[in-house]
Amino acid sequence: MGANTNTNTITTGSIIKLKYDNKSLSSMTRVLSLLFLSSLLYIPPPSPSIMTHAFISIAPITTININNNSLNHSKNFNPLRAKAQNAPTEAQSDIIIPNLLHLHSSSSSDNNEDPRVWVPQTPNLSFRPLCLNVSQGYYVNLLKFKGGGILGKHRHSSPVHALTLEGSWGYDEHPEWHASKGTYVFEPPGETHTLRVDQDCEVMIALFHVTGALLYVDEKDDENVIGFDDVFTKLEKAKAWYRECGLGEDYVQQFVR
Repeated sequence: MGANTNTNTITTGSIIKLKYDNKSLSSMTRVLSLLFLSSLLYIPPPSPSIMTHAFISIAPITTININNNSLNHSKNFNPLRAKAQNAPTEAQSDIIIPNLLHLHSSSSSDNNEDPRVWVPQTPNLSFRPLCLNVSQGYYVNLLKFKGGGILGKHRHSSPVHALTLEGSWGYDEHPEWHASKGTYVFEPPGETHTLRVDQDCEVMIALFHVTGALLYVDEKDDENVIGFDDVFTKLEKAKAWYRECGLGEDYVQQFVR
């Protein structure tokens, strides 16, 4: 007790107080503790009245190396691995899809995937399921459109996230931005727009995370709904195609959660 120790205290509101000794606590523990505490901070959501598209062109990622002898620099070190191994029995299994950035390239040496995994919707439009979450009502897929043209006018009941992997596209109702390779777009719920792929675009491929229903509407009347897509229609289309192409209807179950 006579030793002089440097003690730090971190408090979040009136709920949690963390006290640690700099000399006895490893650097990794301190970092993880700070990250955990920061996740408890309340950040109020933006007002719905100011929600709009988030348009981001992805820049190259910079790698930061932490030089500290107390950290485990082994390439096999994975702080999430223990959690995965001790997951509850009822927890869903992971979905792992390697070489996602090469799935659209038939000439890539990294792409060993069966092309039949792509589900055709029209002669020019197809999708590749990544996750079909029937319990939470969303789906994640790659959307591929060959040649330029209009994919249809539609309304979203919930938010959509998009990341462009190849080609370029935009919405007729939003001339202020245009998506090209590497562009991320957030689409707020409640909006109606018309997706158009550039005429000089040989192939457009984008990852879309869609929650809820996508309502197809008449081009001249936004109130006239003429069709819809959601996780369940995507699931049925995938089942039908995999049954027809020979992969078998159950092939789609690997993407269902």
